[in-house]
Amino acid sequence: MTRPGPAIFALVALLATPLLAQNEAYPFGVGERFQYSAKLGFLRLGTGTIQVAGVDTVRSVPSFIFRFSLVGGNILYRINSVLESRTGIADFRSRRFTQDNNENGRIFERHYDIYPDSGFYRLEGSPDPQPTVDRPLDDAAFLYFVRSFPLEVGRTYELDYYFRKEKNPLRITVEKREQMELPDGTKVGCLVVRPVMGDRGMFAERSDARIWLTDDARRIPVQIRTRYPFGTVILRLEEMALVSPTPRPVGAR
Repeated sequence: MTRPGPAIFALVALLATPLLAQNEAYPFGVGERFQYSAKLGFLRLGTGTIQVAGVDTVRSVPSFIFRFSLVGGNILYRINSVLESRTGIADFRSRRFTQDNNENGRIFERHYDIYPDSGFYRLEGSPDPQPTVDRPLDDAAFLYFVRSFPLEVGRTYELDYYFRKEKNPLRITVEKREQMELPDGTKVGCLVVRPVMGDRGMFAERSDARIWLTDDARRIPVQIRTRYPFGTVILRLEEMALVSPTPRPVGAR
């Protein structure tokens, strides 16, 4: 009899890994806010913010509002970008996603409604629905998913969770541990994570992004590095407002 190879065991272990233990809380809560300096080399470009901005109800489903914004530039380049997600609190499935991006006057706007229970999403202005996956995640919800996921140094996780089905799999590679510094000067151990999702934006393959997450229950994103056409931008945490974690609802999947 042929013995299963190590890849099979790794796949089985991944499939058996829960998104979050049933009795645990998320490592974030409504009102959490991180503010970053955005730098290109030694040049300060502007300010980035990542926040759990509130709770909304989307088609009767209570949902987190996750918001990313990046504002700044210089005499050669200007950017004003906002990503916003509405993701179910109980099931952590994306249900609405908007991209509003202005780079040097070039405006890129996309508004998606995602229907996990029906297996499709709609892009505003497009007549035809497109298929989605069972556990859809959008670009803004992805960071919060990574913060909630059990991560192990040296592992790469491949998951068919991106809401645009044809762009899967998304990948999470935990490369190593490094020491970083919080805004108050506290030294913390961090996991250096390479996320890959989709073909555009902060976590696209070509962006070669890295996230430094505190290796503790808070999973604070201390630093984010991503490549843009004009150069590599580093978002470094300058201010943070932490809140009590949001409990995972009883019976959440």
